[in-house]
Amino acid sequence: MRVRLAQLNPTVGDLVGNLAQIRMAHAAAAADGIDLLILPELVVCGYPPMDLLERRSFTEAVFRANIDLVSGSGETGLLFGTITPAPEGSSRRIRNSAMLACGGRIVGVAHKTLLPTYDIFDEHRYFEPNTDFEPIEFRGFRLGVTICEDIWNDENEIVYHQYHLNPAAELVGRGADVIVNVSASPYSFRKADLRLQMLRNHALRLKKPILYANQTGANTEVVFDGDSMALDAEGGVVASAGFFDAGHCDVILDEHVKPSGVGDMRDRTADAMERLFRALTMGIRDYVVKSGFPKQVLVALSGGIDSALVAVLATEALGPDAVTCVAMPSEFSSAGSVEDSVLLARNLGVRLERIPIRDLVASATRALDPLFTGTPFGVAEENIQSRLRGLLIMAMSNKFGHLVLNTGNKSELAVGYCTLYGDMAGGLSVISDVYKTDVYSLCRWLNTTHFGHAVIPERILSKEPSAELRPGQKDADSLPPYDTLDRILKHYIEEQAPLADILQAVPDPDTVKRVVGMVDRNEYKRRQAAPGLRISPKAFGFGRRLPIVQGWREEAAS
Repeated sequence: MRVRLAQLNPTVGDLVGNLAQIRMAHAAAAADGIDLLILPELVVCGYPPMDLLERRSFTEAVFRANIDLVSGSGETGLLFGTITPAPEGSSRRIRNSAMLACGGRIVGVAHKTLLPTYDIFDEHRYFEPNTDFEPIEFRGFRLGVTICEDIWNDENEIVYHQYHLNPAAELVGRGADVIVNVSASPYSFRKADLRLQMLRNHALRLKKPILYANQTGANTEVVFDGDSMALDAEGGVVASAGFFDAGHCDVILDEHVKPSGVGDMRDRTADAMERLFRALTMGIRDYVVKSGFPKQVLVALSGGIDSALVAVLATEALGPDAVTCVAMPSEFSSAGSVEDSVLLARNLGVRLERIPIRDLVASATRALDPLFTGTPFGVAEENIQSRLRGLLIMAMSNKFGHLVLNTGNKSELAVGYCTLYGDMAGGLSVISDVYKTDVYSLCRWLNTTHFGHAVIPERILSKEPSAELRPGQKDADSLPPYDTLDRILKHYIEEQAPLADILQAVPDPDTVKRVVGMVDRNEYKRRQAAPGLRISPKAFGFGRRLPIVQGWREEAAS
């Protein structure tokens, strides 16, 4: 049997567009003599649909789309992820399902058993869990169809809880010849290696081949990397569809249920920085295009490394004609920062506008003089500059309809080293899940490997980071060195480690307690931040839900 694993890029809620993608993939598979086309989880409605699932008009439209796909199925089988009605008397109205159609009829339906309720996932909110396990028979093979979490059962990056069921093992126990998994598994920095190891573990334990089809593309914050693949019963990858791009790989299952495959295996050797680059550029592109915004973005260019990286990513994602950079120097901006901004814009071939803010700052300061007289220059005066920049770039956004890309990184957002209604302005926060040390690593990779020359000026990479909001200001005046800061943050945010464990990695109690306190105190800022692209197991946003008003302090547990 010839099987195709196709990774599509659906848009949440765009049933018409998603159906068009499915039909095109199905027609191509039929033309190529494929017996069975396997598509990702919830490909009909896109993932994650969130509270759209609470609208009956939406779920009923998906049910009608299912009928259309079934009625249009020909001799090539079509296994696709969708939602289906839950049985009468269920506690929830719908189920997360995979439907196999062929010849205008439903051959079989499988339902998701393990419904994740952690991080960005909240599937118990919507779906009725499966309790019955039965392989689907198709052309002489018994397919053990699972859906995403069903195969991740206890092997996630962060194990929040243990499942009592292993759906893949249950299906093998009922005679499944091969395990199929339709998935919408998000990208994270380490996900590819973990995913491959997880699939290998299943293949080796169950002594069965694994066919895995995963979504690609981005929907709001969540980025999907595809990485659809087929493994033999010994855990070897026999076919791979690659990362991030829509595409497919083909597998032949013989009478011994031993797969041999066809697909591009080159992406499996890509390094972590290349995948991070592709994740962020795809996240920008899909956010702009899928949202229906004009394909034009604004980037406030400071002469620093963060805004330089965002400008590069935006240009790579959308093209230079779609990017306008804006330099807004103040009296504290160094001549080098302005020169570096000009050079970067020239290297990228993007438009650069300059709007000096010295006079605006002076005007705002004069207006506040009666209230501020007798007080020293401090954070209030620094933030006037940042907020005026936010005002100007948002005015340009309003006037021309261009989307502002926020340039703040995860390290600064974590500790509140950012200004509400100032440098936190924007419609999409591109690198809010990228630590400062990784910003440097990605910029160096771009210059040395992706471009092969210094598109990002070397001085931006080598100069000491500064917000340039007061004379001689350096980030190190307010924060620990970034390598130390980022180690603490990774332990505290992503691993959710207690203070005692963090101190084992960073034996500096005063610094660790100060950083942890800064993270806790600045939740109110992050709640007001622009949505950010998720590239770690624990990003700021709807996957990290902490109260703003609360009395717990981590040091109290130490």
